[in-house]
Amino acid sequence: MDAHAGRVPGVVQEMESRSDRIRELETEVTQLRHAVTAHASIDQAIGVLVAVGRITPEEAWDALRETSMCTNTKLRRVAELVVDWARNEYLPADIRDELASRLQSRAAE
Repeated sequence: MDAHAGRVPGVVQEMESRSDRIRELETEVTQLRHAVTAHASIDQAIGVLVAVGRITPEEAWDALRETSMCTNTKLRRVAELVVDWARNEYLPADIRDELASRLQSRAAE
């Protein structure tokens, strides 16, 4: 029994280390899934703005990003609202006004 006594603490530490690593990986997977979903919404919103505003994808990206900053709304949320707007024709006033301003300024260039 004495021969195995020294191995038990090492085994326990290794198991705790593996458990910690599993939790870290689970957290990372959750974050990556969230990022993929957010990226898809942003890409869809860019497509909507390209079609509606007759602008380039780069200009649409800038318009989304600037609208997000100026309205203090997360970029992912702005993108979701724009995609919803394409479906139901409703966009909150602050987002609508800021986007309209961004699209008009780009159209004038």
